[in-house]
Amino acid sequence: MESIYIGKGDLADKGVYANHDFKKGDMVIQYHLQPLTNEEYLNLPENEQMFVHKHSGQWYLYSEPERYVNHSDNPNTYQDLERKQDIAIQDIKKGEMITTDSSKDDN
Repeated sequence: MESIYIGKGDLADKGVYANHDFKKGDMVIQYHLQPLTNEEYLNLPENEQMFVHKHSGQWYLYSEPERYVNHSDNPNTYQDLERKQDIAIQDIKKGEMITTDSSKDDN
């Protein structure tokens, strides 16, 4: 996680920031998703359910740091759900918040 760090943000009061410059096309974050059954999702505490997203009908619990990537209508990364990564769609400067458009989630 040395290329990014968790700081202040809007999602659970946290956000993810670049610890160095990224170029357009760079992999910024590799996800470590935990697949969940519907029952496992429903049994999670409410404060953990906010970090669950549905992709292609499957629930996934997001881990740190990817759970704290804030949504933006003008993001600097996109979600590559096949490779489970956030990829830079523009150059990102050190200290800049990492954002994505989470509207691609099923839920």
